[in-house]
Amino acid sequence: MIQFEHISKSYGKTPILKDLNFTIPDGQFVVLIGPSGCGKTTTMKMINRLLEPDTGSIFIDGKDIQSEDKVSLRRHIGYVIQQIGLFPNMTVAQNICVVPRLLKYDKDKCDEIVTDLLKMVKMEQYADKYPSELSGGQQQRIGVLRALAASPPIVLMDEPFSALDPMTREILQDEIKNIQQKLNKTIIFVSHDMDEALKLADIIIFMSKGKIVQIASPEDMLENPANELVRDFLGKHSSESQESSAIESFMRTSVQSMRKDRGVRECAERMARYSVDTLLVIDEEKHYLGTVSIGDIRHWGKELTSIEPLIRQTARTARIGDDAKESFDYLLDSEVNASYVVVLNEDDTIAGLVTKTSVARSVAETLWGDVK
Repeated sequence: MIQFEHISKSYGKTPILKDLNFTIPDGQFVVLIGPSGCGKTTTMKMINRLLEPDTGSIFIDGKDIQSEDKVSLRRHIGYVIQQIGLFPNMTVAQNICVVPRLLKYDKDKCDEIVTDLLKMVKMEQYADKYPSELSGGQQQRIGVLRALAASPPIVLMDEPFSALDPMTREILQDEIKNIQQKLNKTIIFVSHDMDEALKLADIIIFMSKGKIVQIASPEDMLENPANELVRDFLGKHSSESQESSAIESFMRTSVQSMRKDRGVRECAERMARYSVDTLLVIDEEKHYLGTVSIGDIRHWGKELTSIEPLIRQTARTARIGDDAKESFDYLLDSEVNASYVVVLNEDDTIAGLVTKTSVARSVAETLWGDVK
């Protein structure tokens, strides 16, 4: 259990945190969220003493962390940041076991940790690879595993997925939530993305101007936002929201696409780099043409100089302004088993993607009640 008691912090004459008081129970996934400069990252860094409060105390399992040696404290708290920070001259296995080695774990125990953790994210074959041989998403996975390697009860995560493309980000969000539930870790996760907070959190702590505005479960916050600022952050998710059900309200705008005249190897390397198995294909004027899959590249790629013959027009499309419900119903159809709908502008250029995550959240929580 983590307890903040009357924590305040200022830089010069500028107050950053103002008399914070809250408790985080063991085994909870807690998301700190709020406008830029609200103090969420500062709050998180207090827990492993990367920053010190001016006043107040923080307790972990009843013990004041000020009485702990900083180095010892940090070796028992996992920490994941956006920049990952893998050691380039170390293999994946060596990176994962940095802290266990510092804690004097023997080689057999380190090998067991590496095997077990890589198996969780289906990356067993990457143990002897170097960071430069991994995609951004794969590197971030290893950063997460490194934070878990010494089995710390608490893991701090500072916007770890914000630099990744939307599809990779969704995959990693699912993975970290599954790992947290399986290992029963307490995770404190800083985010600026309410979609992410609603998906991951057991408890959301909403901050503004160094103060806590609301502490609630996602369901409670959706039903009863504390004030207009929280309501604005919730946006289309809030039960009080009257926003349109137009598909653009739910789509992700950052997508991976490639021109039809590009090479097959280049396409495969792009997929590997972004940890996706499909790319959207466009022409010289950026008009959407269809998709290319890694399966087709595997079967036919060696015979081709460009990806154009591999383009398929099987993905469902929608248009800006369309009602989202039709696309949502399509993605919820178990017989179809589709994972996304391509959203197009009026001129046939790509506007974005609507995914199953959008469906589950938006349909069940805000628009049409529980999905039957």
